[in-house]
Amino acid sequence: MENGVVYGTYRFINNPFRVTCHSKLSLRKQNNTKFRKKRKMEDKLSALRSLMASHSPPLDALVVPSEDYHQSEYVSARDKRREFVSGFTGSAGLALITKNEALLWTDGRYFLQAEQELSSQWKLMRIGEDPPVDTWMADNLPKDASIGVDPWCISIDTAQRWERAFAEKQQKLVQTTKNLVDEVWINRPPAEINAVVVHPLKFAGRSVEDKLKDLRKKLVQEQARGIIFTALDEVAWLYNIRGSDVAYCPVVHAFAIVLSNSAFFYVDKRKVSAEVKTHLEENGIGIREYTEVSSDVALLATNELDAVSTIKVATEVTTQAKKTPSETNKGINGEHQAEENSNDLVWADPGSCCYALYAKLNPDAVLLQQSPLALAKALKNPVELDGLRKAHIRDGAAVVQYLVWLDNKMQEIYGASGYFLQKESLKKERNLQSLKLTEVTVSDHLEGFRASKEHFRGLSFPTISSVGPNAAIIHYSPKAEACAELDPDKIYLFDSGAQYLDGTTDITRTVHFGKPSVHEKACYTAVLKGHIALGNARFPNGTNGHALDILARIPLWKDGLDYRHGTGHGIGSYLNVHEGPHLISFRPQARNVPLQSSMTVTDEPGYYEDGEFGIRLENVLVVNEAGTKFNFGDKGYLSFEHITWAPYQTKLIDLNLLSPDEINWLNSYHSKCRDILAPCLDEVENAWLKKATEPVGA
Repeated sequence: MENGVVYGTYRFINNPFRVTCHSKLSLRKQNNTKFRKKRKMEDKLSALRSLMASHSPPLDALVVPSEDYHQSEYVSARDKRREFVSGFTGSAGLALITKNEALLWTDGRYFLQAEQELSSQWKLMRIGEDPPVDTWMADNLPKDASIGVDPWCISIDTAQRWERAFAEKQQKLVQTTKNLVDEVWINRPPAEINAVVVHPLKFAGRSVEDKLKDLRKKLVQEQARGIIFTALDEVAWLYNIRGSDVAYCPVVHAFAIVLSNSAFFYVDKRKVSAEVKTHLEENGIGIREYTEVSSDVALLATNELDAVSTIKVATEVTTQAKKTPSETNKGINGEHQAEENSNDLVWADPGSCCYALYAKLNPDAVLLQQSPLALAKALKNPVELDGLRKAHIRDGAAVVQYLVWLDNKMQEIYGASGYFLQKESLKKERNLQSLKLTEVTVSDHLEGFRASKEHFRGLSFPTISSVGPNAAIIHYSPKAEACAELDPDKIYLFDSGAQYLDGTTDITRTVHFGKPSVHEKACYTAVLKGHIALGNARFPNGTNGHALDILARIPLWKDGLDYRHGTGHGIGSYLNVHEGPHLISFRPQARNVPLQSSMTVTDEPGYYEDGEFGIRLENVLVVNEAGTKFNFGDKGYLSFEHITWAPYQTKLIDLNLLSPDEINWLNSYHSKCRDILAPCLDEVENAWLKKATEPVGA
């Protein structure tokens, strides 16, 4: 690879994880590599089974989750234990190793990928089709079986659910004192010392002081004297700090505990600069070592944690000196002092707090309830919303610049008819040494366009750059050494996003640079119709994402089509690209939280034909109050605002399948694209965009 251009002698076939070379020598090398990988996998499983046998008590099975100590979706390299033991690289999954079997559970986004990445030693268990892991263990493991798990890597909710499932057969969930995978992971990546940074108020929109005030009001309402935060994005949001401990997520490995009069930040202190130290201490937050959280939770359980705070007293003295007599009976941030609060509960989120910390608490004095920060973080303040809108404009300009560049290159290198014309490609002959475009090299160019934008800090997730059959792998992740070359006669799907200081982005577009088939156009149009239907929805307050999910699927269902993933997720404000607690999905948890004004959510239906192609369209939406003519039940109504700006490829649309209202919406959206993005583009790019957004159906 040189300057984004790949030179080589490899040709790529339908298997996206295999490279085929013209020489027999390379084929032998591939076979040798596969053999070595198989042996390494056998060695890992053998070593783990040996540790399981020598454990006290001996383990009949070992669970290896995907999550880290914070129940994160995306984890650092050293926390990819499930990937290490199984070879499966997807972000979601759970591995189970028994004395004789190795099984991996994952969801519909990853079925194809897991089939290709798992070795013959592993059995794929499809979530939604095969028995859940707890049911499988209860039914297939012996009576009195001991099932081991690292309690730091499993949530309270999951552990308790499994214990209930195991009770009938007297099976036991055993908390291992060491992570057994770490014991056999010889070359485990070291912990990185990445700096914590302050997230400026001009981007955060709310001060730490105000956030702590609201949080402490919640503690009083719920009769809790303290709360534990383990989710990395919640800690970052609450304390207005960011980091780079997890790729693509601007978070820092840290815990937080907040009490009525004090607050704590648990982090490797080597990451904390003088600026960050001042920022935290000015807000009454004590800095503790990351490893001290376990002993401090034990102190919290006995109501002794306040005694370790050195920040509280100094801050109270300084603050009270400035208060009027009527205010002297209040503590930090205007809240009542601890001695006036007789509440004795400790709040822990059962979905994000690890079982190891829960084990330090008195279970009779724990409030197991979703973190109050989950919803507070999801409800964007005006500054965050303004930043998200601006970030998406810059991001949309980068996507258009990428499409202009890619359109030119596909015509120049491959003789493609291009983004606009519907005719067969010329199939230019190229010698093996000529430059070519691969899924990775083109995505590198997309990143380059984004990197030139103001406030860019990196990608928000690994770009899904996928051609033809690879696009049918929902969360496909191309590798430079084994990815496909672009093909002018196949669909190209790219799902990508960026982290900007003022917002996080996520967008998907599907394009074709040759002549799409009638079937491909019909499928693309069905996806577009669902995308439009959801984006145009109006619905009463109290409506959840489970109720709305069907809107995006109905056009596909009419033709007997569907997709195996949810339709929408929240987006962070320079935080995680996947954010809850709300979502739009067929999954039951989408019923838990209704959509509310000022939330963000994606709109991303799709269709995937195994071995052929994949289609997905994705915009980020903001939930707003809707000005309806009537207001039945005095509920108030909501609607969506699109903040993503990039054209839909009209040559992939069968206009005969669109209603007049859908055509009007498409033309209106494209008109806004032109107007909004024009100031960010040069003359050539604006000319291309004007052509890409010309009105249709007139």
